[in-house]
Amino acid sequence: MKKTIGDISKVALSLILGGAILYWMYRGFDFHAVQDVLFHQMNWGWMLLSFPFGVLAQAFRGWRWRQTLEPVDEHPRMSTLVNSVFLSYAVSLVVPRVGEFARCGVLHRYDGTSFPKALGTVVTERAIDSLLVLLITALTLIFQLRTFDTFFLKTGTSLDHLIHSFTSTGWMVTGICLVAVIALGGVILKKLSIFNKVKETVDGIKQGIMSLRKVRNQPRFIFFTLAIWGSYFLHYYLTFFCFESTAGLGMSCALVTFIVGSIAVIVPTPNGAGSWHFAVKTMLILYGVQAVDALNFVLIVHSIQTLLVVALGIYAWLVLSFTKKHHVAK
Repeated sequence: MKKTIGDISKVALSLILGGAILYWMYRGFDFHAVQDVLFHQMNWGWMLLSFPFGVLAQAFRGWRWRQTLEPVDEHPRMSTLVNSVFLSYAVSLVVPRVGEFARCGVLHRYDGTSFPKALGTVVTERAIDSLLVLLITALTLIFQLRTFDTFFLKTGTSLDHLIHSFTSTGWMVTGICLVAVIALGGVILKKLSIFNKVKETVDGIKQGIMSLRKVRNQPRFIFFTLAIWGSYFLHYYLTFFCFESTAGLGMSCALVTFIVGSIAVIVPTPNGAGSWHFAVKTMLILYGVQAVDALNFVLIVHSIQTLLVVALGIYAWLVLSFTKKHHVAK
């Protein structure tokens, strides 16, 4: 009962947070004008052209996942892998971050894949993706430093102020608290009757994480990783040409707003709703786009791309409904 209430609370808070940001951004906004943009001003050809890259980004993730599962002796079907990824993104629209567990659950249900091992490989993938995003962000910051500096000033965010607001004592206390929390967590786990089960799960996760060292054909793994993020970027960049206000901004602006948007979705709202809108809109304004045009862009692009995620999720659910369970002999 408590777990159910907790889960409902998380979903509710996520929706409230995203809704609050959206309400603050679009208060007083003329939504009737969006219809005119959608049906008379927008170039739908470019939007449709971006769809295949949205599909490919998720498909490449499924194909890459198979490579990280092979070293831990897990061999699910390729169709199950791809459909589990499609479904995971759709599920995350309802409960942020739960999609990673959902796709591992799909593999366990339909192909008998070890849930802990699958989860471990997902952790590995996310670590690799995070490193790549950090690298791209660092390079983008170097070449677009002035734009980011303006962004921080406009939004009232100052990393220098944040760092210097902590005294040496503050940093020391924070470090001690973190160590204490970790130590306390270890003691509690040892005391729990389910420790053996937890240990088994952690061991499975470790195997999944270490699987990266034994990935066959590492150049293909690197290709899939670059293809995932290249597809994400093209899925977003091509939408610039749908609108007159953004068509001439160029790839550098698209890269900056893409990175800022990718960081913004860390905020636990459905598909980054609210946080993504705010971050991308602010950056577009800094590049000279009128506020109304920037709001139209983020509202339309995010809504349509979210609908694509929903469509892929429904497709995956239908396919999996007719998929026979196939437990691979180990």
